[in-house]
Amino acid sequence: MNGVRVLVIDDEAPMRNLIKTFLVQEGYEVLEAADGIDALNQLKNELPDLLIADVMMPYMDGFSFAAEMKKLYEVPLIFLSAKGEEWDKIQGLKLGGDDYIVKPFHPGELLARVESVLRRSGQKNLQGNRVIAGPLVLDLSAYKVLLQNKPMSVTLKEFEILSLMARNKGSVFTREQLLDSIWGPNHAGTGRTVDTHIKTIRLKLKEHANLIQTVWGIGYKFEV
Repeated sequence: MNGVRVLVIDDEAPMRNLIKTFLVQEGYEVLEAADGIDALNQLKNELPDLLIADVMMPYMDGFSFAAEMKKLYEVPLIFLSAKGEEWDKIQGLKLGGDDYIVKPFHPGELLARVESVLRRSGQKNLQGNRVIAGPLVLDLSAYKVLLQNKPMSVTLKEFEILSLMARNKGSVFTREQLLDSIWGPNHAGTGRTVDTHIKTIRLKLKEHANLIQTVWGIGYKFEV
């Protein structure tokens, strides 16, 4: 997965090791947490691309962790549980879970669910250094963009804006943040420079222009 990080949250070390083994074999980077409190502390320092959390844990269970985590971060979440009742699944999804896997599970099922959630959330896919975000596919190595599988012509700055925002789906960027990130801290541009580039990108996105949304009084965000 070329740098995609997964945080596995489970109070049982053998289960963490088992999941880690499956994921590492597929190229994922795996972090571990023993409970929800441990996981929240780790998230303060670094956000992974995906969370896999057991429901039944001491100190802070998976559902309580999800409720707290979602107040602060937008990270895809898969619940794991030995409880397969419909109510538990519904509760997990209501709390912001992207999927719910019942133990015991087959390695192939886990990997397929992980890949599916990453695709839906706009994270990097399994076919190289790319970002998939709705109808857009950005090749980060070749600086190419596909819109509904058709080449989309962009300038270097437009590509950098798109890739930055698509890799941070849902995050709001101020004009100044975009100027600093794309043009550098010593830029001579203004907020108008960003607005002009966003307008051009939206024109090229055509009917998908609403992928880049204006947050009035603040800046812009990418939302699928």
